[in-house]
Amino acid sequence: MFIGGSTVNLDAKGRLALPTRYRGELTERCNGQVVMTVHSDRALLLYPRPDWEDVERKLARLPNTNRVTRELQLMLFGNAAELEMDKNGRVLIPPHLRALAGLDKRVMFLGNGNKFEIWNAEVWEQKCNDYLSGSGDGAELPDALRELSI
Repeated sequence: MFIGGSTVNLDAKGRLALPTRYRGELTERCNGQVVMTVHSDRALLLYPRPDWEDVERKLARLPNTNRVTRELQLMLFGNAAELEMDKNGRVLIPPHLRALAGLDKRVMFLGNGNKFEIWNAEVWEQKCNDYLSGSGDGAELPDALRELSI
């Protein structure tokens, strides 16, 4: 499970240096091969290759006759990029993904279970502020989460 967050700067070429604490596990788990795609929140998702393959299989099995399902498949598959960490633990974020997520220099790199999320740092800060100011009050939580005690 990947957890925690780090503020990271993209270099001039759009390369993201993965936080050191994750590099060893990513090298061991997937030989540094990862897949990046876009999320509807305008963030990027970064999966170790084996975890992406699980998601890919599940998505491919869904009926693409449903409009919402088809749009999700198009966005995730159509924007997916296969990347490989270089010897310095960096991945090059393709320009179209940087543009979709509004990434420039400062980004947030967040562990989220089996994947990472990459956010424009200002957008992430605003999302946190919105959550802390009351949008996380549980009003829209699914029933299963209402029973969760944290």
